Amino acid sequence: MNIFDILGPVMVGPSSSHTAGAARIGLMTRKLLGAEPVEADIRMYGSFAATGKGHGTDKAIIAGLLGMEPDDMRIPDSFSIAEKEGLKFTFGTADLKGAHPNSVVLYVKGKNGRERKVQACSLGGGRIMINELDGIELNCTCEMPTIVVNHVDLPGRVAEVTTMLSMLSINIATMSVYRDRRGGRAVMVVELDQEIDESVLNILQNLKGIVKVTYISTGGK
Repeated sequence: MNIFDILGPVMVGPSSSHTAGAARIGLMTRKLLGAEPVEADIRMYGSFAATGKGHGTDKAIIAGLLGMEPDDMRIPDSFSIAEKEGLKFTFGTADLKGAHPNSVVLYVKGKNGRERKVQACSLGGGRIMINELDGIELNCTCEMPTIVVNHVDLPGRVAEVTTMLSMLSINIATMSVYRDRRGGRAVMVVELDQEIDESVLNILQNLKGIVKVTYISTGGK
Protein backbone atom coordinates (compact mmCIF):
# COMPACT_ATOMS: atom_id res chain seq x y z
CA MET A 1 0.00 0.00 0.00
CA ASN A 2 1.21 3.51 -0.78
CA ILE A 3 0.03 6.96 0.26
CA PHE A 4 -2.23 7.26 -2.81
CA ASP A 5 -4.24 4.25 -1.65
CA ILE A 6 -5.12 6.28 1.45
CA LEU A 7 -5.34 9.87 0.23
CA GLY A 8 -6.24 9.31 -3.40
CA PRO A 9 -4.78 10.99 -6.49
CA VAL A 10 -4.21 14.70 -7.11
CA MET A 11 -7.19 15.48 -9.30
CA VAL A 12 -10.05 17.71 -10.31
CA GLY A 13 -13.08 16.21 -8.47
CA PRO A 14 -15.56 15.16 -7.48
CA SER A 15 -14.75 11.42 -7.70
CA SER A 16 -11.49 9.50 -7.99
CA SER A 17 -13.23 6.63 -9.78
CA HIS A 18 -15.72 8.56 -11.92
CA THR A 19 -13.57 11.61 -12.66
CA ALA A 20 -9.85 10.94 -12.18
CA GLY A 21 -10.13 7.36 -13.42
CA ALA A 22 -12.22 8.47 -16.38
CA ALA A 23 -9.66 11.11 -17.33
CA ARG A 24 -6.89 8.47 -17.21
CA ILE A 25 -8.94 6.15 -19.41
CA GLY A 26 -9.29 8.91 -21.99
CA LEU A 27 -5.59 9.75 -21.78
CA MET A 28 -4.48 6.10 -22.11
CA THR A 29 -6.83 5.65 -25.06
CA ARG A 30 -5.15 8.63 -26.73
CA LYS A 31 -1.75 7.00 -26.13
CA LEU A 32 -2.95 3.65 -27.45
CA LEU A 33 -4.27 5.42 -30.54
CA GLY A 34 -0.86 6.97 -31.03
CA ALA A 35 -2.33 10.08 -32.61
CA GLU A 36 -4.47 13.11 -31.91
CA PRO A 37 -8.06 11.83 -31.88
CA VAL A 38 -10.57 13.46 -34.21
CA GLU A 39 -13.59 11.21 -33.62
CA ALA A 40 -14.77 9.35 -30.53
CA ASP A 41 -17.87 7.24 -29.93
CA ILE A 42 -18.05 6.61 -26.18
CA ARG A 43 -20.33 3.95 -24.67
CA MET A 44 -20.63 3.90 -20.88
CA TYR A 45 -21.72 0.96 -18.75
CA GLY A 46 -23.04 0.35 -15.24
CA SER A 47 -22.34 3.07 -12.69
CA PHE A 48 -20.55 5.14 -15.33
CA ALA A 49 -23.77 5.20 -17.38
CA ALA A 50 -26.08 5.71 -14.39
CA THR A 51 -24.27 8.43 -12.45
CA GLY A 52 -21.37 9.45 -14.68
CA LYS A 53 -22.86 12.69 -15.93
CA GLY A 54 -23.32 14.00 -12.39
CA HIS A 55 -19.73 13.12 -11.54
CA GLY A 56 -18.34 14.69 -14.70
CA THR A 57 -17.28 11.33 -16.15
CA ASP A 58 -18.18 12.40 -19.68
CA LYS A 59 -16.15 15.62 -19.46
CA ALA A 60 -13.24 13.76 -17.85
CA ILE A 61 -13.06 11.17 -20.64
CA ILE A 62 -13.04 13.89 -23.29
CA ALA A 63 -10.39 15.78 -21.32
CA GLY A 64 -8.19 12.69 -21.30
CA LEU A 65 -8.66 12.22 -25.04
CA LEU A 66 -7.46 15.82 -25.43
CA GLY A 67 -4.29 14.94 -23.49
CA MET A 68 -5.23 16.33 -20.08
CA GLU A 69 -4.10 14.72 -16.82
CA PRO A 70 -6.62 14.15 -13.95
CA ASP A 71 -5.41 17.30 -12.16
CA ASP A 72 -5.92 19.59 -15.16
CA MET A 73 -8.15 22.53 -14.17
CA ARG A 74 -9.58 22.65 -17.71
CA ILE A 75 -11.47 19.36 -17.33
CA PRO A 76 -14.87 21.04 -16.68
CA ASP A 77 -14.44 22.93 -19.99
CA SER A 78 -13.36 19.91 -22.04
CA PHE A 79 -16.43 19.89 -24.29
CA SER A 80 -15.86 23.43 -25.52
CA ILE A 81 -12.11 22.80 -25.87
CA ALA A 82 -12.83 19.65 -27.91
CA GLU A 83 -15.02 21.68 -30.26
CA LYS A 84 -12.21 24.21 -30.78
CA GLU A 85 -9.65 21.45 -31.39
CA GLY A 86 -11.83 19.56 -33.85
CA LEU A 87 -12.62 16.48 -31.76
CA LYS A 88 -16.10 15.19 -32.60
CA PHE A 89 -17.64 12.93 -29.99
CA THR A 90 -20.85 11.11 -29.11
CA PHE A 91 -22.00 9.30 -25.97
CA GLY A 92 -24.18 6.23 -25.53
CA THR A 93 -24.54 3.15 -23.36
CA ALA A 94 -22.67 -0.15 -23.71
CA ASP A 95 -24.22 -3.60 -23.41
CA LEU A 96 -21.54 -5.59 -21.60
CA LYS A 97 -21.67 -8.86 -19.68
CA GLY A 98 -19.76 -9.37 -16.44
CA ALA A 99 -17.85 -6.11 -16.77
CA HIS A 100 -16.71 -3.88 -13.90
CA PRO A 101 -19.51 -1.39 -13.06
CA ASN A 102 -17.26 1.57 -13.90
CA SER A 103 -16.61 0.52 -17.49
CA VAL A 104 -16.56 2.29 -20.81
CA VAL A 105 -15.97 1.34 -24.44
CA LEU A 106 -14.33 3.89 -26.73
CA TYR A 107 -14.24 3.75 -30.51
CA VAL A 108 -11.69 6.35 -31.57
CA LYS A 109 -10.17 7.57 -34.81
CA GLY A 110 -6.96 9.57 -35.07
CA LYS A 111 -5.88 12.38 -37.34
CA ASN A 112 -3.59 9.87 -39.09
CA GLY A 113 -6.54 7.58 -39.88
CA ARG A 114 -5.70 4.95 -37.25
CA GLU A 115 -8.70 3.48 -35.44
CA ARG A 116 -8.90 1.63 -32.13
CA LYS A 117 -11.53 0.10 -29.89
CA VAL A 118 -10.68 0.27 -26.20
CA GLN A 119 -12.66 -1.16 -23.29
CA ALA A 120 -11.48 -0.01 -19.87
CA CYS A 121 -12.66 0.32 -16.30
CA SER A 122 -11.92 2.60 -13.35
CA LEU A 123 -10.88 0.65 -10.26
CA GLY A 124 -10.98 3.49 -7.74
CA GLY A 125 -8.34 5.87 -6.48
CA GLY A 126 -7.62 6.98 -10.04
CA ARG A 127 -6.40 3.50 -11.03
CA ILE A 128 -7.63 1.95 -14.27
CA MET A 129 -7.46 -1.28 -16.23
CA ILE A 130 -7.53 -1.66 -20.00
CA ASN A 131 -9.69 -4.78 -20.45
CA GLU A 132 -9.87 -5.07 -24.22
CA LEU A 133 -7.99 -3.68 -27.20
CA ASP A 134 -9.38 -4.04 -30.72
CA GLY A 135 -11.52 -6.99 -29.68
CA ILE A 136 -8.78 -8.89 -27.82
CA GLU A 137 -9.11 -9.32 -24.06
CA LEU A 138 -6.15 -8.17 -21.98
CA ASN A 139 -5.27 -6.65 -18.61
CA CYS A 140 -3.09 -3.56 -18.65
CA THR A 141 -2.86 -1.03 -15.83
CA CYS A 142 -0.73 1.53 -17.71
CA GLU A 143 1.14 2.27 -14.48
CA MET A 144 4.58 1.45 -15.92
CA PRO A 145 6.20 2.26 -19.27
CA THR A 146 4.40 -0.23 -21.52
CA ILE A 147 4.84 -1.53 -25.06
CA VAL A 148 1.70 -2.93 -26.70
CA VAL A 149 2.55 -5.13 -29.68
CA ASN A 150 -0.19 -6.26 -32.05
CA HIS A 151 1.10 -9.26 -33.99
CA VAL A 152 0.20 -12.41 -35.87
CA ASP A 153 -0.04 -15.46 -33.61
CA LEU A 154 2.81 -17.47 -35.10
CA PRO A 155 5.74 -19.30 -33.45
CA GLY A 156 8.72 -17.08 -32.62
CA ARG A 157 7.02 -13.68 -32.45
CA VAL A 158 7.29 -13.37 -28.68
CA ALA A 159 10.89 -14.62 -28.65
CA GLU A 160 11.93 -12.09 -31.31
CA VAL A 161 10.50 -9.18 -29.34
CA THR A 162 12.03 -10.24 -26.01
CA THR A 163 15.39 -11.01 -27.64
CA MET A 164 15.49 -7.60 -29.31
CA LEU A 165 14.67 -5.81 -26.05
CA SER A 166 17.43 -7.78 -24.31
CA MET A 167 19.92 -6.80 -27.01
CA LEU A 168 18.94 -3.16 -26.47
CA SER A 169 19.52 -3.53 -22.68
CA ILE A 170 15.87 -2.91 -21.89
CA ASN A 171 14.61 -4.82 -18.87
CA ILE A 172 11.13 -6.38 -18.89
CA ALA A 173 9.21 -6.08 -15.62
CA THR A 174 6.17 -8.13 -16.64
CA MET A 175 4.85 -9.55 -19.87
CA SER A 176 1.50 -11.01 -20.95
CA VAL A 177 0.34 -12.39 -24.28
CA TYR A 178 -3.28 -12.51 -25.46
CA ARG A 179 -4.89 -13.77 -28.67
CA ASP A 180 -8.35 -14.09 -30.19
CA ARG A 181 -7.63 -17.61 -31.54
CA ARG A 182 -4.75 -19.89 -32.44
CA GLY A 183 -2.98 -18.49 -35.49
CA GLY A 184 -5.09 -15.35 -35.38
CA ARG A 185 -4.57 -11.88 -33.95
CA ALA A 186 -2.49 -11.51 -30.80
CA VAL A 187 -1.30 -8.78 -28.44
CA MET A 188 1.79 -8.62 -26.25
CA VAL A 189 1.68 -6.27 -23.26
CA VAL A 190 5.25 -5.64 -22.11
CA GLU A 191 5.78 -3.54 -18.98
CA LEU A 192 9.28 -2.08 -18.67
CA ASP A 193 11.54 -0.81 -15.89
CA GLN A 194 12.52 2.23 -17.94
CA GLU A 195 11.27 4.69 -20.52
CA ILE A 196 12.30 4.10 -24.13
CA ASP A 197 12.60 6.27 -27.22
CA GLU A 198 11.11 6.12 -30.70
CA SER A 199 14.06 4.21 -32.16
CA VAL A 200 13.14 1.11 -30.10
CA LEU A 201 9.59 1.17 -31.43
CA ASN A 202 10.85 1.46 -34.99
CA ILE A 203 13.06 -1.60 -34.54
CA LEU A 204 10.20 -3.65 -33.11
CA GLN A 205 7.82 -2.49 -35.82
CA ASN A 206 10.12 -3.90 -38.50
CA LEU A 207 10.24 -7.40 -37.01
CA LYS A 208 8.49 -10.12 -38.97
CA GLY A 209 4.84 -10.64 -38.13
CA ILE A 210 4.46 -7.40 -36.17
CA VAL A 211 1.33 -5.49 -37.14
CA LYS A 212 1.45 -2.47 -34.85
CA VAL A 213 3.59 -1.24 -31.94
CA THR A 214 2.26 1.31 -29.46
CA TYR A 215 4.08 2.82 -26.51
CA ILE A 216 2.47 4.07 -23.30
CA SER A 217 4.82 6.38 -21.44
CA THR A 218 4.21 7.13 -17.78
CA GLY A 219 5.15 10.75 -18.40
CA GLY A 220 4.09 13.34 -20.94
CA LYS A 221 1.12 13.11 -23.28
